[in-house]
Amino acid sequence: MTLGCVIHGQGDLRVEELASPSPGPGQALVAVRYGGVCGSDLHYWRHGGVGDFRLREPMLLGHEVVGTVLSYGAGASGPLSGTAVAVHPASPCGVCPECADGRRNVCRDTRYLGSAARFPHVQGGFAAQVVVPAEQLRPLPDGLDLRRAALAEPLSVALHAVRRAGEVAGKHVLVTGAGPIGCLVVAAAKAAGAARVTVTDLLPAALRYAESAGADTVVRADDPGDAGWPSEVDVAVEASGVAAGLDTCLRLVRRGGVVVQLGMLPPGQSPFAGNLVVSREIELRGAFRFDGEFDAALELLAAEPSFDGLVSAVVPVREAESAFALAADRTVSCKVLLDFAD
Repeated sequence: MTLGCVIHGQGDLRVEELASPSPGPGQALVAVRYGGVCGSDLHYWRHGGVGDFRLREPMLLGHEVVGTVLSYGAGASGPLSGTAVAVHPASPCGVCPECADGRRNVCRDTRYLGSAARFPHVQGGFAAQVVVPAEQLRPLPDGLDLRRAALAEPLSVALHAVRRAGEVAGKHVLVTGAGPIGCLVVAAAKAAGAARVTVTDLLPAALRYAESAGADTVVRADDPGDAGWPSEVDVAVEASGVAAGLDTCLRLVRRGGVVVQLGMLPPGQSPFAGNLVVSREIELRGAFRFDGEFDAALELLAAEPSFDGLVSAVVPVREAESAFALAADRTVSCKVLLDFAD
């Protein structure tokens, strides 16, 4: 048996004994050590779904997982047993028009760990032992431990968003929302050479995490008199997932600038200042998940021990509901990890 974290419906999160999995052809068996609690995991727990993706059956949560290789199924190969690895959570189909165009992150038939986007749902990685396609394993670079490596998936999201913005070297970047993803966008923008990064949020604790990630200026989003507000910026990344954040980005980005919508807005229609997109020729771009950025994220994590400060707590999996409550409380936490060591 193996211990897993299963969501059965809104507010119904259970830590259960599950049958120990065995790898099939092309698969690898991984002993998971850490799993990062993501905003989508919280949405499944609090609301029973993410956007238009609703729970229709119990689902093992989690897509930010790292651990060690145990064994392989028939015809599979990869890092040696005992190797520390991160798990890339996506399995694009490889044949749709998007995959053929090199945009595998928006594959129309992808499988993503811990996602209710399709039925049957794709079971996730929040278990002491999981089976995944062997090709999704990435050995950790020298100097990168499993705890910090658990940030690889969200950092990949941030790196993809910054790449969607285009060239940011020497530019002033605004980030609205200082949750875990927003803080990692700060680090990604600085790594890409941004001259200045300004971050807005409603919560002082979140802004402190943004500063630890490298923000040059932090601003209270509910204080129009804050002296840190820029007159304009070159690039804006909306990472809060609320319409007010998008409005701030559109009003502060310069004429001809780029706004990247990264935060997942609520389902349905969201109001935005479309007139500014026209009159200022603002480029509004979406950013969804990632692809090859996963390997770049691991290299960046190996090179920057400062990322450790974004992990605010590590909680045993048997206390998963407490971990989720902590992760949902942005007044005190940034990234919360589940520990499957037991």
